[in-house]
This record gives sequence, structure tokens and C-alpha cells, in this order.
Amino acid sequence: MTTKDIDESVSTELNRLRESIDNIDAAVVHMLAERFKCTQQVGHLKAAHHLPPADPARESRQIARLRQLAENAHLDPAFAEKLLNFIVAEVIRHHERIAEESATGQDA
Repeated sequence: MTTKDIDESVSTELNRLRESIDNIDAAVVHMLAERFKCTQQVGHLKAAHHLPPADPARESRQIARLRQLAENAHLDPAFAEKLLNFIVAEVIRHHERIAEESATGQDA
């Protein structure tokens, strides 16, 4: 069966749901962009005060917090943790780059 063989009412509902998914995806991207703007500021603050790029205690607290939020939202906590770990790894990479640029006198 192809999508052109689907009943029109099903096709309409499928399109409506897909439009919602597209809107949610756009919102997620914009929220991540805002998050990274904040973490860039954190990276500059850490570099200026010679703080390490990673903060394992903070990361542990965030994982526990996010897992609880995921459970409350009926989302798989393991998935939420994997997503946060992916994001945090990227943030740490940014913080390391900012620290290196700060140490060599380059602008980030």
C-alpha cells in the first residue's frame, strides 16, 4: 500500500499530525539554540576564571533531574539521559574550545 492508496480522511489526519511534528521539531531546534547561547556564556565565564570545562557534579544533578522530568512526562528516562549526555558532550567541547582560545588570546 502506498500513501496515495490511503483513505482521504486518514491522509488528512496523517498530514495534520506530521505538521504538528514539524512544528515541534522547529521548536526543539530553537530551544537548543537558546540553550547553547547560554552555555556559550557559561564557557566564557569559566574560561575567564580558569574553571574546568566539565562539571561532573552538575552533570549528575542534571541527569537525575532530567530523568525525573522524563518520567513525569511519560518519556523513557534512558532516552532523556542519552539526549542530555549528547548535548553535554557538545557543550564541553565548546567550553574546551573557548578555554583554548582564551588561553591563546583569540576571540571565540
